[in-house]
Amino acid sequence: MLATHQAHASASGQAAPRSQSLWSVLPASLILLLAIIFGTSSYLHSQLLSFGQSMWNDYGMLRHAMPAPTCDAHFDIEQRIADQIARAEAQAADSILPFRAPNPDSIRRSLQAQQVQCAEQHLAYAHNQQLRQSSLLVAYSSVEAAVGEVAVMGLDAQKYLLVGVILLCALVGTLQHSHISLRAIRTQRDAQVSALFQLFGNLLLLLSAVRWRAIAMDSGDSASPWVHWLWIVGFSALTLVSVVQMLRRDRQLPSGGNWLGALLTIPVYAYMALISGLYFLLAEHYQAGMAVQLIKMVKHADLYINVALYVWVGMLLKQTRLAHLVFDAIRPWKLAPELITIVVVLLAALPTAFTGASGIFLIAVGGLIYHEIRMSGARRPLAFAATAMSGSMGVVLNPCLMVVIIASLNKQVTTTQLFDSGHNVFLLTAVLFSAMVLLTRRNPLSCAPAREALPASLKALIPLLPYVVIATVSITFFHFVLNQRFNEFSAPTILPVTLILLLGYDVWSRKRQPQPAAPAAGEVAPMAPASGGFWQRLIAGTAESSIHIGALLMLMALSVVLGGVLERAGVMELFPTDFSSIWMAMTMLVAVLVVIGMFMDPYGAIILVSATIASIAYQSGIDPVHFWMVVLVAFELGYLTPPIALNQILTRQVIGDDEMDLTHAESRAEQTWWRRHERLVMPVTVMAIALLLVAYVPLAVGY
Repeated sequence: MLATHQAHASASGQAAPRSQSLWSVLPASLILLLAIIFGTSSYLHSQLLSFGQSMWNDYGMLRHAMPAPTCDAHFDIEQRIADQIARAEAQAADSILPFRAPNPDSIRRSLQAQQVQCAEQHLAYAHNQQLRQSSLLVAYSSVEAAVGEVAVMGLDAQKYLLVGVILLCALVGTLQHSHISLRAIRTQRDAQVSALFQLFGNLLLLLSAVRWRAIAMDSGDSASPWVHWLWIVGFSALTLVSVVQMLRRDRQLPSGGNWLGALLTIPVYAYMALISGLYFLLAEHYQAGMAVQLIKMVKHADLYINVALYVWVGMLLKQTRLAHLVFDAIRPWKLAPELITIVVVLLAALPTAFTGASGIFLIAVGGLIYHEIRMSGARRPLAFAATAMSGSMGVVLNPCLMVVIIASLNKQVTTTQLFDSGHNVFLLTAVLFSAMVLLTRRNPLSCAPAREALPASLKALIPLLPYVVIATVSITFFHFVLNQRFNEFSAPTILPVTLILLLGYDVWSRKRQPQPAAPAAGEVAPMAPASGGFWQRLIAGTAESSIHIGALLMLMALSVVLGGVLERAGVMELFPTDFSSIWMAMTMLVAVLVVIGMFMDPYGAIILVSATIASIAYQSGIDPVHFWMVVLVAFELGYLTPPIALNQILTRQVIGDDEMDLTHAESRAEQTWWRRHERLVMPVTVMAIALLLVAYVPLAVGY
C-alpha cells in the first residue's frame, strides 16, 4: 500500500514527502471530517432532545411552532343534531329502505367529544404560542432542529461519501504507484506493464458504470443519479491516469527489467477487475455486472467509511510518539531478542483491534516494530516474521471492525458473543506464538535485573501519562456530554478526534524536550519519530491516509465484485452441502476459508462467506459463533500464506526494499530448511496450528 518510489521514506516514520501535497489531502480530509460530523451529529441531536425535555415540559410539542387550529370549540350542539337528522331524512326520501331516525343522544355524545377535543387543541396551541415567546426556547429549538437536519442528511450522504472517498483516494494511489501488488515497481518496464493492466481494468469498470447508469435510467430508477455519475467520473479519471502513466516513462526508475517480474507489480485489484469484467462480458454478456455488484458495498456504506476512518487513525498514530514511548518503557529491561519479539507482538494486538484490521496496523507502525526487534539483536528473518504476525492477533478483540461487519451481516451472532470468544482465541494464538519463538531460539533467554530495569521503565512511563489523560478526557466527553459510550460502534467516530488531540499535545510536548543524545559507536539508533509542526504532521498523516485508503478500499471493492462473480458463476455451488459428519463439514469449510483468505480482502471475503458458506455451516450443525471464529483465524492464516500473503507484502513494503534484500541474503546463508524460510514458515505454522485447534477442539468437547 505504500508508494513504491517512497518505500524507504515511509518506513522511516518521517513526515510524508513533498510529493504528497495539499491536493491529495483536501478531498480525503473533507470526506473524513464530514463522516465524523455526521456521526457526531446524531449523538448530539439525541442529547439536545433529552436536554430540551428536561428544560421544558412537552418539549416534543414546543420544539416546533404549531399551526393554529381551524376547528370551532363553541359550536351549537343542538343545531348540529338537527342538521344531521334533517340530512338523514332527505337521504331517506330517495331510498327504498325504511327510514330509521338517528339517535340524538349518540350524536350529542359524539359532538361533545369533538368539542372537548377542539378545546384541547386550542389550549395546546395557546400554550405553545405562550412558551414560544421565549427567545431561549426559540433559539434552542432552532439549533436542535439544525443539528437534526445534519443527522438526517448524513444518513443519505453516506453512499456519496463512500463512493467519493474510494475514487478520490484511488486516484491519489494510482498517481503514487501505491496500489497493493505482489512486488514493488523497480523499473520503467514494471511501471508501464502495471499501468497497462490497470488501464484495462479501469476501462472495464468504466464500461460497467456507464452501462449500469443507462439501465437505471431506462427503468426509471432515479433514486441516486449522482452515485452513477460519481462512478463514471471516477473511473474515467483512473483510466486517463493509467493511459498517461503507460505512455510516459518514469525517469526516476532505471530501464530494463523482465516481463515475469513486471507481471508481479500489477495491482491485485486490477487482476480482480480483469477476471470479473471478462466474466461478465464473455460468459453472461452483462456489461453492467461489475457496477451492480458494487451496490453490495454501497448498501453497507457506513461500515466501509469506518474502514477509511480507521486508516486515518492508524496514520495519525504513526505521526505521534506513542509507539516510541511504549518501546522506551520496554527497552530498559534489555530483553533477549526472542523475549522482545514476544512482548512486541502481544502488545501490538490492542492497537490492531483499534485500527480495524491487521493491514492498517502494519502500515502504521510495522516499520517501527521491525526496527525495535532488530535493535534487540534479533536476526532479520525473525524480525520479519514477527512484524507480519503482529497484525494478526488483535482482529478478534474489541472493537475490531471486522467483527462488527460480521455481526451486522449475520443475525445469528452478536458482537458481544464474538468478542467473548475472541478473547480465548487471542490467548491461544499468543501462547502458540510465544512457544514457537522460544522453541526456535538460538541464544539463552536473558533480561536486565528488575532492580535496575524497573525504576528506569517506570520513569519511561511518565511521559505516557498525559496521553492517557487526554484520551480519557476525550472518551469521557463523548460518554457524558454526548451519551455515547466507547464501543465497537462509536470507536470510528471517537478515535480520530482523540488522535487529533493527542497529535496536538505530542507536537507541543516535543518542542519542550531536549534532543536525545547520539548513540554510541556501534549502537543502533532508535527510529526517529515524525517531526514538524501540528499542521505539517496532520497533513502528512492525512496524505498518507489518502494513499492507503485508496489502495485498501479499491481492493475491497473488487473483492466484493469478485465474490459476486464466484457466486453467480456457481463456483460456491460446487461446495458440497450434505456432509456425512460435522467433522467432514468443518474440514471442507477450513480448506475453502483459507483459500478465500489467500486471495481476497477480509471485508469482501466476509460478504462472500455470509452470502454462501455460512448457511452451509449452520445446516451442518456448527455453532455460528464457533464458525465465525474459524473464519477469522482462517482469514489471518490466508493473509500470511502465499501466493499473495497480504501481511507479508505489507511487511516488505514498510521495511523497504533494501532491508528486504538483506533479509533474503541472511536467510539464504542459513543451513536448515526451517531457518532459510523462517520469515514465511513461522507465522504460517503458528496460525495453522491455531486454526486446527479453534476448528476441531470445540467439536471434540461438544461445543
